[in-house]
Amino acid sequence: SYMPAKSLELKHTIKLIEELTSEINEIEQEIKSIMDRINSPILTIPGIGYSMGAQIIAEIGDFKNFDSPDKILAFAGLSPSTYQSGNLYSSNAKMEKRGSKYLRFALFNASIYVCHYEPTFALYLAKKRAEGKHYYVALSHAIKKLVRLIFHLEKTGEHYVALT
Repeated sequence: SYMPAKSLELKHTIKLIEELTSEINEIEQEIKSIMDRINSPILTIPGIGYSMGAQIIAEIGDFKNFDSPDKILAFAGLSPSTYQSGNLYSSNAKMEKRGSKYLRFALFNASIYVCHYEPTFALYLAKKRAEGKHYYVALSHAIKKLVRLIFHLEKTGEHYVALT
């Protein structure tokens, strides 16, 4: 049972996927070249690659606008008060909707990777979990630690050096 309409539709879909893949590759190359020009030290943190680094840098913008890591956390809608209550991700508490949801998303994802690839962060997360904290509450502490590190590297221009 030959179906010319389905065959044509499939060919069209494949062509569309190829075009989109090509566009994505172009955009990723452009991001990489911009990030190479910016030469941000945050790319030296294990677990933060071009894409993740670009999201963070794009959302924070000029670090001169922030005089402390806490200001960045507040800008991301991750102010310390949200942590201390332990309500960051609990089902009954509404997470703060203030701040940049894109930065919040980028920091959240970045900290998952950093806690996976960077031993100091992995230990920190494990320690918070051992204190009985829920995974997302423990992760919110790791986010705070990561923002302090990012802030330090951006302000000093230093590269990340693992504590051995």
